[in-house]
Amino acid sequence: MDTDGIHEFGSHEDWNESFYFNFYDRGQDICGFMRIGLLPNNKEKSVFCFLLLPDGSVIGTKDQIAMENNDLEVKGLKFTKIEEEKHWKLEFDGELPKLLKEGETEKVAFAFDFVTLNPVYDYKESMLGEKEKAAAEASVAAEHLEQFGRVSGKLTVGSKIYDLNAMGERDHSWGIRDWNAPYKWFWITAEFDEGFAFNLTKLWTDKYEIDAGFIYIDGKNIPIVRADVAMESNRDGSPNTVYMALHDKDGDVHGAKAVVKHKVTLPFPSKDGRVLTHMHECLARFTLDEEVGFGIVEFLARK
Repeated sequence: MDTDGIHEFGSHEDWNESFYFNFYDRGQDICGFMRIGLLPNNKEKSVFCFLLLPDGSVIGTKDQIAMENNDLEVKGLKFTKIEEEKHWKLEFDGELPKLLKEGETEKVAFAFDFVTLNPVYDYKESMLGEKEKAAAEASVAAEHLEQFGRVSGKLTVGSKIYDLNAMGERDHSWGIRDWNAPYKWFWITAEFDEGFAFNLTKLWTDKYEIDAGFIYIDGKNIPIVRADVAMESNRDGSPNTVYMALHDKDGDVHGAKAVVKHKVTLPFPSKDGRVLTHMHECLARFTLDEEVGFGIVEFLARK
């Protein structure tokens, strides 16, 4: 299977090919997440790129441009595959708006290497039979791959220069994606060390409930086949604390907890222009099997 390439485009108007990366440098308290999406039948490329900085500030953008080619480059953000399933280069050069400071921007440049640490994981390993059929019908990019890794390189924000030493996750999905199809989802990823990490998707549509993900331990990806999730939320509906019971394919259950440190909220309008769905992208501190790690809690909810 061609995991890292761009696939043959489908004919549906919501067909989408998506490349996403995140990272967190726990020593410097710097978090980033970014995505480039190709929407060929809308002749559009979408992008978001956000950085959560040590002083508590957030800079970033969510935008789109006309799609004139298949290059993974939008508004100064560029993803380059160096080696299939092993190595990506993430680059940016430009201005990023300061959140909560209208009209103010910050000059930003980065060049990061994302080097993977586990075999690529196909969500189909978690979703056999009826679950795979449900994912295909749910309009949420049924082809979905995950992989965590080490992120390193140089980040310049204004006059400040950081040498990044981080861990993070990459996500590659393709197929029909309608951001307003699910009425809520969790996409969660946490890295504890180079040999211990997990990823989880828990998604609800009007017809289906879908679980997928992996725990990487003892040198292998163990599929998550079911997840019980409970959330304590803030006034705006964003996650504050998330509790998880992760049931793996081997029959073990792992208890995990995520406490949110920072968040960014992204709107996803419906086709008529009304904002029906918000996605909260949250940096969180995790505990799992008595280990401590960091990662992302992504929570999407339809109004």
